[in-house]
Amino acid sequence: MTGTATTSEQRLENLERPKRIAGVLGNIRKFGAIGPLGSLIALVILLSFLSPYFFEVNNLFNVFQQITVLAVIALGATMVIITGGIDLSVGSVAALSGMVAAVTFSQAGLPMAISLALALAVGALAGLANGLLIVLGRVPPFVATLAMLSIARGLTLVLSNGQPVSGFPDWFRALTSVDLFAVVPGVVFLVLVLFAIGALYLKFRPSGREIYAVGGNEEVARLSGINVGWVKLRVYMLAGALAGLGGLLLTSRLNSAQPTAGTGLELDVIAAVVIGGTSLSGGVGTVIGTLIGALIIGVLRNGLNLLDVSSFWQQVVIGLVIAAAVMIDTLGRRRGRQKS
Repeated sequence: MTGTATTSEQRLENLERPKRIAGVLGNIRKFGAIGPLGSLIALVILLSFLSPYFFEVNNLFNVFQQITVLAVIALGATMVIITGGIDLSVGSVAALSGMVAAVTFSQAGLPMAISLALALAVGALAGLANGLLIVLGRVPPFVATLAMLSIARGLTLVLSNGQPVSGFPDWFRALTSVDLFAVVPGVVFLVLVLFAIGALYLKFRPSGREIYAVGGNEEVARLSGINVGWVKLRVYMLAGALAGLGGLLLTSRLNSAQPTAGTGLELDVIAAVVIGGTSLSGGVGTVIGTLIGALIIGVLRNGLNLLDVSSFWQQVVIGLVIAAAVMIDTLGRRRGRQKS
C-alpha cells in the first residue's frame, strides 16, 4: 500500500510540475520579458559548454555583482525610454555624484551620511535640469542630455581637479563587499529589491501606467488628462537619482571617486534597456526585461573574458547584439502595424 501511495504522489507531482513551470513562465510573460529570458538562457548554456569555469557558483555571483551599477542606472533609463526619451548623461551624472560624496566628506568634513544624501540630490537635480530643458525649453532629449553629459563631466573634473579622491569610512566600502548570509552579495539584494519595486510600480500604479501612455501617444495622453510635462520631469529626476545611486555604488566598489568614472556607461545602459525589449520609440518595455538585458551584457562580457577574447572585440560583439535587438524590435513593430 505504501508503494502504491508513493507512486500516486509521484504521478501527481509529475502532473503538477508542468503547471507550475507554465505559471512561472506566464508571470514572466506578463512582465514582457520572455524573449530576453530565452536569449539569456541560451547564452548561459552556450558559455557553459565553451568554458568549464563559467558555471561555477563564485563566477555566477561575480557576474551579478559586476552588473549592479549598470542595472541600477538602467532601471531609471528604462522609464525614460518608455516615455519616448533618452538620457545620455547618466554616466557623467554617476561620476559627479560619486565625486560630490567624496569631496564633501574628505575635504569639507561633512558626515558621510550627509555626503551621500547630497550626492543623491545632485543626481536628482541633474535629472530635473534635463527634464526642464526638455519640457519647458522644448529641447530634444538627445541634445538636452548630451549637454548635461558635458556639464556633469566638467563639474566632476573641476571638483576633483582631475585627481582621484579617496579616504572613505570602512562601512561605505562594505556596502559593495559584504555578503548577506555569507552567500549573496548585499548589493545584489539591493538591486533585486529596486527592480521588484520598479516592476510593481509600472505594472499596477496609475502613475506608472501614465509613463506608458505618454510614450505610446503623447497627444492622446494629454487629451486624457495626463500631465505629460510632470510625467517627463518625474522620470528624468528618477533617472538622475538612480544614476547618482549607481555612482555611489561604483565609488564604494573602487574605494575612490574617479573623475573619469562612468565614461561610456550610458552606452551599456541603453544597450541593457534595448536588449531587454524596451522600444526606443516609446510606449513598450519592462524593468524585468532590462534586468535580464543587463545580465545578458554581464554574462556575455564575463564569458568572453573567460575565453580570453580581447576587450576590443568585446565592444564589437556588444555593438552587434545592440544592432540585432533594435532590428528585432523594428521588425516586430512593423509586423504589428501590418496586422492591424
